[in-house]
Amino acid sequence: QVQLVESGGGLVQPGGSLRLSCAASGTFFSIYTMGWYRQAPEKQREMVATIPSGGAPNYADNAKGRFTISRDNAKNMTYLQMNSLKPEDTAVYLCTANIRATRYLSINTYWGLGTQVTVSS
Repeated sequence: QVQLVESGGGLVQPGGSLRLSCAASGTFFSIYTMGWYRQAPEKQREMVATIPSGGAPNYADNAKGRFTISRDNAKNMTYLQMNSLKPEDTAVYLCTANIRATRYLSINTYWGLGTQVTVSS
């Protein structure tokens, strides 16, 4: 069974930084695109950044220049370095990954439970 587990959230002052981590565990054949989404109270879930298994990352406009997504394929992990954080970045950050569980199954999208990021003075 595939699981995604996020870590690294917390409370940070405006202008500060946080680094989120996401680990994929379980038995699977291959991981394709990994990414981060966020959901603030009473707002729709929105994409923050995604990164394919071999290619350039993609960022939401409000993340460009401040956030950096990376991945370690050997460890089945993805990271989100967040700098110059603003109060409007406050949200639950969720990790997602497109994973083929076995060679013969289709690719499914998996989600973690999320980690809370609060930006406040």
